[in-house]
Amino acid sequence: MTDISNAKIAILATDGFEKSELFEPRKQLSEAGAKVSIVSLETGEIKSWDEKDWGESVSVDMTLDEASEADFDALVLPGGQINPDLLRVEDKAIDFVKAFFNTGKPIAAICHAPWLLIEAGLVKDRKMTSYSSIKTDMMNAGAKWEDSEVVVDNGLITSRNPGDVDAFSNKIIEEVREGQHKRAQLNA
Repeated sequence: MTDISNAKIAILATDGFEKSELFEPRKQLSEAGAKVSIVSLETGEIKSWDEKDWGESVSVDMTLDEASEADFDALVLPGGQINPDLLRVEDKAIDFVKAFFNTGKPIAAICHAPWLLIEAGLVKDRKMTSYSSIKTDMMNAGAKWEDSEVVVDNGLITSRNPGDVDAFSNKIIEEVREGQHKRAQLNA
């Protein structure tokens, strides 16, 4: 078990993340006492997507080259269309996701971010949700898709959209408190 006030949580994102799906979980997790770090492909700032245009930026705390799963208790993957689409073609990003899976640590993906879970080979035979437009992608990859605000399957947390952020954040806190999960490991 990990006390949320001692937890270290990575948020993996790049340009085009859905603003509310990064900023609000970061705020709620920080208010609960967790240390939250933004991990990205490069140093500097990454820019959000906010409804129909570019939005507020956030500073990157460390790059994927500097980050290690061993330094964190959980991984959060915000959505938006652009962000996960850019990340899912980056081997380092997929390897980072797989490392969390292989150690049994919670992974939380919202909106389009389950694309990263598909790319990492983590959705087959698991109960999950996502943004409705990628439902078919999820099901084609073998997920047991359902239309719920938050779905958890052995420490893999998924939510549909910005309207689910509160339930998503609360479930991350709950899963971090539960600690690591026993899962069959993937071949890296």
